[in-house]
Amino acid sequence: MSKISIRRDDLIKQLQKFLSRSAILYEEEDTRPYECDGLSAYRHLPWLVVLPETIDQVQKIMRLCHQHHIPVIARGAGTGLSGGALPADESLILSLAKFNQILDVDLPNRVATVQPGVRNLAISEAVKQHGLYYAPDPSSQIACTIGGNVAENSGGVHCLKYGLTVHNIQQIKIITIDGELVTVGGGGLDAPGFDLLALMTGSEGLLSVIVEVVVKLLPMPQRAQVMLAAFDRVEDAGEAVANIIAQGIIPAGLEMMDNPAIRAAEAFVHAGYPIESAAILLCELDGTNEEVSEQITLVKEILNTSGATEIRTANNDQERAQLWQGRKSAFPAVGRLAPDYYCMDGTIPRKQLPHVLQRIAEWSKKYNLPVANVFHAGDGNLHPLILYDANTPGELERTEEFGGKILELCVEVGGTITGEHGVGMEKINQMCTQFNSLELTQFHAVKEAFDPDKLLNPGKAIPTLHRCAELGAMHVHHGKLPHPELERF
Repeated sequence: MSKISIRRDDLIKQLQKFLSRSAILYEEEDTRPYECDGLSAYRHLPWLVVLPETIDQVQKIMRLCHQHHIPVIARGAGTGLSGGALPADESLILSLAKFNQILDVDLPNRVATVQPGVRNLAISEAVKQHGLYYAPDPSSQIACTIGGNVAENSGGVHCLKYGLTVHNIQQIKIITIDGELVTVGGGGLDAPGFDLLALMTGSEGLLSVIVEVVVKLLPMPQRAQVMLAAFDRVEDAGEAVANIIAQGIIPAGLEMMDNPAIRAAEAFVHAGYPIESAAILLCELDGTNEEVSEQITLVKEILNTSGATEIRTANNDQERAQLWQGRKSAFPAVGRLAPDYYCMDGTIPRKQLPHVLQRIAEWSKKYNLPVANVFHAGDGNLHPLILYDANTPGELERTEEFGGKILELCVEVGGTITGEHGVGMEKINQMCTQFNSLELTQFHAVKEAFDPDKLLNPGKAIPTLHRCAELGAMHVHHGKLPHPELERF
């Protein structure tokens, strides 16, 4: 990446030609809110923050930055949990907060065209009157924005049945590093050529800036009912998850919480959780009245034979919302237990859940760091929350080491280092465990094709081969990189 060729004051003057003064932030007190995302373990004060309102303004910003070799970091609501929006030295934070309009709702085709700063939940709220909704529902859906959801390929408690963001969008408009506006995807369910829509979804701001999204809308199910099952052993709860899926039942949501998470959520929102249980499952079934009635009967039988000590079924929408509120409030609830917590995000085969939980418990004792576990159990997506105090010398470093071991264990048992939070800065070292040198070489080649000067979100998601070689986590040939031409990465 070339050194920037313009002073900040001169860049500000150039930006003021098409942006209002309030849309350019450079004083410390104004830029401080942008120093981190939801993963607050990492902080860095921005060099400059801009808040454009139109696509034309974004294009002009990108052209300026490309001309002067200025790194650009696109930012949504800042709810990300991997350090993906962390500022870099002498970089420009491009906030899309003002792109917050729902541009069109096409009812016959069940799609909505929205700007990237529209909140996830606002889409469902806007189309509820038409009996429609947007399926992906991250726990932060009240605040997170759709542009960030696309960048991270976010999921949520209903992703087991309805998929991740990539399965629920149809088209996006992006702006390239040199300011070109490009449409990816199309008006139909498939588009000719390479599937660039899937490539862009989850690319973490490394390839382009998203300025418009066409999302798919689904009809609201005739009936949705949630069941709570309590267990005396976490292993039994994990076995119940596998047994439900094995019977060919795909719940709309299938979530697990262990005892520390149960106690924290119950104290926070009073959802009526059994606080003495080792684990609970929340299983939501939706569809027609007949389908749901039949599946509830089957799932109750499975839960009973799997060792459930208590089974409850919500009788109305209020009870359903109350049970889900505890799960969706788990992260802030756990935040009350310690000065800081470190939220991990790995995915494993469901059958490995008991083994992985046992290892996490062992490491928790070894590192003397408590852990509360929350899972998208149906698809094996783990969220261990490691409690620590950043003010205690060395504790953050021990926490990061502990978290790294969890992610490496996920890879070891056949899983991945992320399910929905992305790689960002947090997991970049574990990318060296997940992928070999040839695979990383291809990732760098894709990055080079879209951003040859490496100006978009530099230092995130894809580690250099040198970094991996230094970590000793990937194969090298007699201590030398297999591809010396990549030494510049």
